[in-house]
Amino acid sequence: MTPSEHLLPATKNPNPRNWKFTWESNSHVPILKLYLFNPNTNPISQCIDLKVSILFHKSLLQLTWIDNNQSQSLWVPIPRVLIDADSPISFRALDDHIEVKLVLVLPVDHPIVSNFDFEGGQDAALDDDCQPLQLDSDLKKLASCGEVHFFCRGCSTKLSSAVRNFKEMPSVNWREAADNWFGTCCCSFGGASEKLVAQYANSYTCTPGVCLVDPTSIVLCKDDFVGYEFPNRIEHREHKSSEISKTENLKKTVSNNKSTNGSVVDHNSQNECCHLHTDEDQTHSTSELLTNKASLLNGLLGNCFMVASPYLSKDVKWSEILCPHCSCLLGAYPHDNTDGLLNDYGVHLFKCFISTCPVGGPTDLFRKYTLERMFTSQLLESAKDELSFRTVVKNLQTRSPMLQIVLLNPNAWCSFGDCLDAMIPVPNFIMYPMVKVLFSNCSNSTDSELRKLDEWVTKHQVGDVYMLTSKDLAESLEIANRMLPSSHAFLQGLSLSFLRR
Repeated sequence: MTPSEHLLPATKNPNPRNWKFTWESNSHVPILKLYLFNPNTNPISQCIDLKVSILFHKSLLQLTWIDNNQSQSLWVPIPRVLIDADSPISFRALDDHIEVKLVLVLPVDHPIVSNFDFEGGQDAALDDDCQPLQLDSDLKKLASCGEVHFFCRGCSTKLSSAVRNFKEMPSVNWREAADNWFGTCCCSFGGASEKLVAQYANSYTCTPGVCLVDPTSIVLCKDDFVGYEFPNRIEHREHKSSEISKTENLKKTVSNNKSTNGSVVDHNSQNECCHLHTDEDQTHSTSELLTNKASLLNGLLGNCFMVASPYLSKDVKWSEILCPHCSCLLGAYPHDNTDGLLNDYGVHLFKCFISTCPVGGPTDLFRKYTLERMFTSQLLESAKDELSFRTVVKNLQTRSPMLQIVLLNPNAWCSFGDCLDAMIPVPNFIMYPMVKVLFSNCSNSTDSELRKLDEWVTKHQVGDVYMLTSKDLAESLEIANRMLPSSHAFLQGLSLSFLRR
């Protein structure tokens, strides 16, 4: 590239920092839209004789116009797409923005486009960015490392001792699946269901040296988590809970062997099939285990990054885990109503806040996880399960509303940025997989606004999910909202925005 290619043309250019652009396209639709806007400019009256052209060899789109008898020009980087060069460019100047439409050879998410060798190539990091986040357990990757330490992503502080044993955390609907498969009666199939659930409960509690892995979190025994002081009442509460549990189990065992009038039940008089296929010692052992693991079976072992209503336990509270060095949020730990840690259920660390190496980078197994992408993936999953595209995000600790979200398009692709003031090629400028949403930040809502929200929830049968915090999510939504002209930034009384998939 010669130095002259960096020089400005012989025109008076507007300040490019005041001009922002947003590229948007939908999956399976071969149309690419561009929105250009400047809050201090009214394009329909100020951008006279507007012209748009494409510099294919530089992957730039050029706009020129006349304003106050002065020639103006801007450049916008074109993302890595296949433009149909034979189709005309459609554009128009409106009150608050300039709109440009390009016809594509193939939709932006077509496999051929993903595998196309654009000039300059594409590295593995860009490949990850170009694809929606696929939440997986990362179990094989972690197990293949031999031993793993976990670090704070914010300051690289070591958070754990060496962990060598990794197990996948079961789904939160595991008991329902077992009951559906084996049945729930007291006969052999029902017994098999209870035994299977008991084995799950026994196998997936936290023990030193074992790391449980789910799509968004890893769970460590508190003894493997270093540098954090848990409440002083933990050991006392654990001992007290153990004694109470033993007493309650004894009472329940006696109670289960009595009829409703208080007399002892004669097992020989019960249905023969139930009696013949039931090992009483094993049944009592299983029942005791299931009683002790009641919180786990009610969904505690599930994903505390985002908790759906059916798995929200009134008996279990969640407290934030902060980095002991930089105080960044790392995850949460469960406890009872008196702040006593539920020891068997471990410390839950969210993948978006931790790394598997001190400096991150390409060797970090969790590098592709961000709060926004994890939230979006879980939001789409929750919407699919609840058959609803409306959601209220509530605080896991206070149960108060934080975000009101309506899904508009789960398969959008977008790029944002500031316009250029020179013909500078921008290599590897890509479209990102996005979800188009309407949202409202409810964290500081007035009483009247909360009443309207309740009416909206009731009217549309809106589902809710619970998280520890949504401050960063709200900020991401508000930043993306500012990348749209005012005529496109609001709809139905809500703000329009995008979330990374």
